[in-house]
Amino acid sequence: MMNYISSPYLNNKTHIKYNIRSFVCRYRSLTKKQKFALNNFWSCIGVEFQRQSLNLTTLFHRKAFTVLEIGFGNGISLVAMAQQYPEKNFLGIEVYLPGVSRCLAAIRQANITNLRIIHHDAIEVLEEMISMQSLDMVQLFFPDPWHKTKHHKRRILQEVFAQQIKDKLKIGGCFHTATDSKNYAQHILTIMNSIPGYKNLSLDNTYVPRSNTRPLTKFELLGQNLGHGHWELMFQRIL
Repeated sequence: MMNYISSPYLNNKTHIKYNIRSFVCRYRSLTKKQKFALNNFWSCIGVEFQRQSLNLTTLFHRKAFTVLEIGFGNGISLVAMAQQYPEKNFLGIEVYLPGVSRCLAAIRQANITNLRIIHHDAIEVLEEMISMQSLDMVQLFFPDPWHKTKHHKRRILQEVFAQQIKDKLKIGGCFHTATDSKNYAQHILTIMNSIPGYKNLSLDNTYVPRSNTRPLTKFELLGQNLGHGHWELMFQRIL
């Protein structure tokens, strides 16, 4: 079972298509514990990909502030956030299967009911499964920066993707992202500031301070240990 996230482009300015992979899953065989989590917990926590819009009220058995996180890794920070904010609904997307299995195990261990996860291409999930103006927050933390210039086209955060996120946010909803790559941060800032309908929530129209509402992610901690910098951006949909 392997999925890919692909860089998007517009076909005839109506439909989003994909050609350049921005994320490729590479992993060894699953461990026994990971297989156990997938076999025993997916049916009650996982959401299968479908080419029709999710009914979020039905999925979570309630109407509530809904957060979508793209690329949750091993899910530990997402699980901690769901525990911290039980009044909110959380939906996570991840293509890395061992990470999905670890997240399933963590959700079951924490006995939380406000988090569901999808194992599929995030761009396709947004296009096919998420209704227009249905989300209160979209999170994308520490996506692959693809450091080499020739690979910048593989970055998931491109203009079309940023527009797609805006379409799924409610008016007043926010897109929250962070990176430890200065070059990628500047790339994101340029794209986001160019899209009508987004308002940069920083005081100087650049970066916001690190939010204290989210736990450290695995990659953020790794970057800190290596002495990497940190850039955080938050944009609100106003139109």
